[in-house]
Amino acid sequence: MRPMDNSLDTLIERLERAAEQLRSGELSADAAATLVEDCAGMAGEAAAELERLARANAHEPIPGQDTLL
Repeated sequence: MRPMDNSLDTLIERLERAAEQLRSGELSADAAATLVEDCAGMAGEAAAELERLARANAHEPIPGQDTLL
């Protein structure tokens, strides 16, 4: 697994934990609002990471496709 993939997995885990906390109903309104803001930031990070992955994969040749001379 590449480091970028690991970073994305970490963000996904953090978002899933945050969603569980929000669903539990145990947070105060202020704490829930702060967590939602944190989730928005994490979602932005995840989107940027996915964009980087897409760009990196776009530059890799398709297996079996060689460069023409």
